[in-house]
Amino acid sequence: MKRPEAVEWPTMALITVCYGSFGLLTWYYSTLSSWITVPLIIYLIALQASIQHEVSHGHPTPWGWLNDVLMLANLWLIIPFHRYRETHLRHHEDDNLTDPLDDPESYYLDEATWQGKPLLNRWLLTANNTLVGRMILGPPLSCYVFYRCELRALARGSAHHWRAWGFHVVSVALVLTWVVGVCGIPWWHYLLFMAYPGISLALVRSFLEHQAAEAVDHRIVLVEASPFWSFLFLNNNLHLVHHKLPGKPWYELPRLYARDKAEWQRRNGGYVLQGYKALLAYAFRPKEPVMHPLRRRLSGAGGSVTAGTTGGIGESELARMSAEPSPVLAPKSD
Repeated sequence: MKRPEAVEWPTMALITVCYGSFGLLTWYYSTLSSWITVPLIIYLIALQASIQHEVSHGHPTPWGWLNDVLMLANLWLIIPFHRYRETHLRHHEDDNLTDPLDDPESYYLDEATWQGKPLLNRWLLTANNTLVGRMILGPPLSCYVFYRCELRALARGSAHHWRAWGFHVVSVALVLTWVVGVCGIPWWHYLLFMAYPGISLALVRSFLEHQAAEAVDHRIVLVEASPFWSFLFLNNNLHLVHHKLPGKPWYELPRLYARDKAEWQRRNGGYVLQGYKALLAYAFRPKEPVMHPLRRRLSGAGGSVTAGTTGGIGESELARMSAEPSPVLAPKSD
């Protein structure tokens, strides 16, 4: 994980606006119509999930401790930031993308695990691969799998996990002290009608961002989204660009995509969607099977894919893009 050489002020401003707006909307919750406050709070919770993703890649400052402090208030409550960051960075080992045993963010199962699942479990997992199912079942199913693994690690006495959860307890206490103790919003109301839908909204992005394919780059989507979704996901809808240039801040991704649009689309084999409205086709039918349709280990074929076989931007060009200075960073000193 490479941190920026200077402060990325657009992201700092975004974090300030996100927390400030959340504070104002919860403070005036009892005086403003819930038809106004609740949808906006849901949007902000999903937006903070995108900000956490950005910070997990080392943004927006060169100092890791300060980046951690910026994430101290965990608005969506359920996942410790440090544990999310660790699993997400493992997900960025692209040769393993979608592999059910090596990619911690894969929604696929290997054949043996799938065949061993009871009928009810199969039904739930299949429903979770529909858009409606992902938004309703996704949060509790994800929590079940994640918490089961975390409890095992905590029971083994892993100091690393205990530190991450200690930070998370402070994060949740900070948010609930403000929301419940100061603003008077019932905790269950915040959890069920704000945090839960906020997580569901955030899951829209991950619903289609990867698919099983032989070539690594063909597994990563490009969604040409509207400003509503692009901002909510901090341009991570251009997911291939992010995966190839994870050190680039969110506000540079559209420029990098637009500059070599045809090449990016050739590189990912045409896995390009014109907006998130395409997801409506999968509202009640699975987009992908639960059992991985290809072999368990994909790195042999995918890892060897280059620009010469997929078309598009070569690795040397990606290296050059990665080395480009960000246009909006800290003011230069004389």
